[in-house]
Amino acid sequence: MSNQTKFSPEVRERSVRLVQEHRGEYPSLWAAVESIAPKIGCVPSTLLEWVKRSEINNGAREGLTSSERDRLKALERENRELRRANEILKTASAFFAQAELDRVLKK
Repeated sequence: MSNQTKFSPEVRERSVRLVQEHRGEYPSLWAAVESIAPKIGCVPSTLLEWVKRSEINNGAREGLTSSERDRLKALERENRELRRANEILKTASAFFAQAELDRVLKK
């Protein structure tokens, strides 16, 4: 399964705005999403995720904003790379320390 984005950011924004504008006409958020999703050609769960992400980014809902989430991913990636580099350096240090001991003992 590919992770391609089928919908442009403009379509996403318009869809979210449509849900928010018509939300009061339905008994629940899910009902509004179920009604509007087929009109734009996506499944309701996708549209619901867009609405939730928009609410988080606008501060209407608890959670990490998109920029915070991207920053966290970047920091986690950097942390993994640094841990890997440390392991490589520890292994190299032990190797060269053992080589130095072997060289000193052979004299």
